[in-house]
Parts: sequence; structure tokens; C-alpha cells
Amino acid sequence: MKKSIRDFDLNNKKVIIRVDFNVPIKDGKILDDNRIVSSLDTIKYAIEKGAKVILMSHLGRIKEESDLKLNTLKPILTRLSELLNQDVIFSSTTRGKELESKINSLKSGEVLLMENTRFEDLEDKKESSNDLELGKYWASLGDIFINDAFGTSHRSHASNVGIASYLPSGVGFLIEKELNSFEVLNKPKRPYTLILGGAKVKDKIGVIENFVKVSDYILIGGGMAYTFLKAMGYNIGSSILDDSSIDFCKKILEQYKDKIILPVDSIVSKELDGETQLKNNDEFDIDDIGLDIGNKTIENFKNIIEKSNTIVWNGPLGYFEIDKYSKGTKEILKSLDSDKIVIIGGGDTASAAINFGYKDKFTHISTGGGASLELLEGKKLPGIEVIEDK
Repeated sequence: MKKSIRDFDLNNKKVIIRVDFNVPIKDGKILDDNRIVSSLDTIKYAIEKGAKVILMSHLGRIKEESDLKLNTLKPILTRLSELLNQDVIFSSTTRGKELESKINSLKSGEVLLMENTRFEDLEDKKESSNDLELGKYWASLGDIFINDAFGTSHRSHASNVGIASYLPSGVGFLIEKELNSFEVLNKPKRPYTLILGGAKVKDKIGVIENFVKVSDYILIGGGMAYTFLKAMGYNIGSSILDDSSIDFCKKILEQYKDKIILPVDSIVSKELDGETQLKNNDEFDIDDIGLDIGNKTIENFKNIIEKSNTIVWNGPLGYFEIDKYSKGTKEILKSLDSDKIVIIGGGDTASAAINFGYKDKFTHISTGGGASLELLEGKKLPGIEVIEDK
């Protein structure tokens, strides 16, 4: 059991909270503030306990000078101030006198947001490579470190593992909730079903290898389904194919043919914005692209879901961003009863669930795509492993 923010006396302490404000921004406007809202409980608790709050987050990737302007955290400042109902101080630098002066001037209950931690990636990827000197410097700015950025906890960065290596540390309420939610999967109520989608099989090999041993069913849709169908000998037309994973698909299908459930039909088109057709697996033309699961597959999946008691879902079942390819994902979301244990594993699946109106319907919707995927693989997350035990 890791220490949490509750285990520390925060009064008048400089508390560094690593949050995940990596939200979509277009033309300076936030398109989805779910990750900011998810961090509020931890930030408000620190404020109420009299902490001097220092917030750190990354945003996007920084590879060249032009990325700095595109990925500044300034647009988040206004929204965060609104949500907290108080002014938030901003440091436009990630080290140096401006940052240090503003931190040292903080009063209890005040909040400072530091500029994008990945600005430090411009030279030698200091943030992303967990540069020891940078982690030590950032740690010197605070008294206590709280990691509440689940979405980056599968990465060893200077702003999580680095800082935690030098300061008393704990997790925030968001990470605590994530860990508790995934904990139920250690003793799932059966039947236990995994729904798996997304583009490439190779991204999910670890999850499949872990789940075939512990689950009762694995329902596979999305682009990755066509690599499995190709491995079975079907013509998949011009559908997405992960050539490097065909041998893996053949092997896993041979070993677990009764556990892995594949599509029997698909919504296909010759091009993304072209006319669509519903086709069975053996009806694909050479130029057909499979873009969503079909009606028979939806019913097959629903039948298994109906008798399942614990369901984990990672990866959409079609190109759901385009309405005519969203039916499969929508119908399966609709079929997930609130009396079942349902864990939605972050990323695009979480985005689909929230955007289609299911934000509060399920047991848990994870805020971290990559982090939740690695948890489902049975891996340890370095950003959490480094946190002190109780």
C-alpha cells in the first residue's frame, strides 16, 4: 500500500503535485477538460490543508523550438483558475530565478502552475529521460511530492520518478482511485470478459497473453481483428494489417480457440468517406476496408456481455470518430449494464465512453491509456513503484 496525500501534514509546506493536464487544445482553446477536472479533488485537498501548491504537468511532445508555443500550459491557467475559484500563479519557466522566486513567495493555500515539464526535452530530453540533475533540482523546490498523474505513471520521467527519489512522497486521490479500481480485477466476479480493440495487435500482445490465462472470454474488434482474421486465412481486402503479429495470432487462436471471439461481419468501404456495405468475413473484395464490426458481431458480443459479470474494455471497435463507423462501439457501450463491474481502460475507449454519454455509467473509466494498458499486462508502473510504502 502506497502512502497517500492524507498521510502528510501539508500545512505551510511546499507540495509539488504532478498532475496530468495533457489535454487537447486547438487554437488556444481546451477541447476536453476531463483530465483537469479529475485532478481537482487532490488540488483542493492540498489547498484546504494549507499547502503551498506547485503543479507540474507535461503537454504534448517537444521536439523542436516551434513546439514550445504550441504546447504551452497557458491556456490551462484560465480554466484551472475558474475551476478552483481562485487565481492561479503561472511560471513561464521550468527552472531558474522566476520559478524559484514565485515558489518562495507562495502563501498557504496559493497555487502555482509551472510551464510544461517537457520544455526540458528540447535539450537532451531531460524530462523524458529522467535526468538526475533535473529531478534533483525540481525536488529542491518543494517539501513533499504527490504523484496524481496516472496517465504518465508508466513512464520514468524527471517529474515523477526523479522528484520522488529525493522527497517524501505519496499518491493523490486520482491515482488512489485508479489503483483501487483495477484492484478488483485480482478477484473478478465471473464470467470475466475482456473487450479488445484498437489498430495493431503488437500493441496488445502483453494484454492478450495475460488475459487468456485469467479471463473467460476475449472479444476482439477494431483494426486488430483483421490481423486475426488474416491469420485464419480470410481475405481482409485493404483492411489494416499487422504483418509482424500474424504468427502470434495463429498460435494464440490454436491454443485458445474457444476463448477468443472474433467478428463474423464488418462495415466496409473502399475509402474512408465512401459508401458503406455490411459484409460477412468471406465476402470481402480486394479493396474493401473493414471499419466497424457488423450487426451479427454486435449480437454475438452482446450475448457474451449479457452473461458476464466483470468486463474490461481497451480499444474502440471501429473508426468511431466518424459517425457511420461508430455503431459497434456505441451498441456495446449501451449493452454494459450498471450492475456489472465495468472498467474502461483509458485512451480512445475512455474518450468514446465519455463523448457518447456514458461518463458516469460504469464502475471506472481510467484517465490513462498507456498506464492502464501496462497494468492490464500485469506490469509495474515506475511512477507509482517509486512512491513510499505506508
